[in-house]
Amino acid sequence: MLPVLHGRLGEDGAVQGLLELAGIPYAGCDAQGSAVCMDKSLACIVARSAGVATPNFRTVTSDEKVDLDGLAFPVFVKPARSGSSFGVGKVSQQEELPIAIDTARKYDPKVLIEEAVVGSEIGCAIMGNDPDPIVGEVDRISLSHGFFKIHQESDPESGSENSTITVSADIPEADRSLVRETAEADYRALGCSGISRVDMFLKDDGQVVLNEVNTFPGQTSYSRYPRMMAAAGLPPAEVIDRMVSSALTGRLQ
Repeated sequence: MLPVLHGRLGEDGAVQGLLELAGIPYAGCDAQGSAVCMDKSLACIVARSAGVATPNFRTVTSDEKVDLDGLAFPVFVKPARSGSSFGVGKVSQQEELPIAIDTARKYDPKVLIEEAVVGSEIGCAIMGNDPDPIVGEVDRISLSHGFFKIHQESDPESGSENSTITVSADIPEADRSLVRETAEADYRALGCSGISRVDMFLKDDGQVVLNEVNTFPGQTSYSRYPRMMAAAGLPPAEVIDRMVSSALTGRLQ
């Protein structure tokens, strides 16, 4: 089965657990990897334990007081367990926080307050299971203004109104290698399998910082994952074939 579902109850391990109980093979990450990656704060904690850089952050639940000690503005306020940029806001001063938190809580009672990372937004497509996942090409997101939002366009196939995506990313080869190595390290540390897209930041000093991991990235004509894999020599039809093979056998053929 291809669980082509996004967000809560799609990528958070709920459907994956149901399929496992029913004995139905499925593509993508298992229930545990899906649940960890869906919770951005947990994903950061696990990635840090593996030596991967992450943004500074705080989490706030419905009954907690906001403690920003050690965080510098601007910050991003996000639902901790949601997707597609819904409920995400960029806050430049403390007075703006309450409204941003209330907006994020419409999607999840657990809210992530994350220090903004200055750098290029990049992604890397990965497919397969241990010991040798396939690491695809790297893309880069260029913004004209604001911040990157996905699945909120009125006409997705025409592209975003504030972003341009370049595949392969126009970055130095040494940076590209480090991005791919970091993406694979994240993939392994977070228990991913099948397919995932690892989103990161590339800072001016060359440091790569985790943003988030999408455990079942879109496969449409305008999606990032198939474009990165195609740039690495795997056309969409072969990607689907390998996804199904991986789900049925537990290994890429």
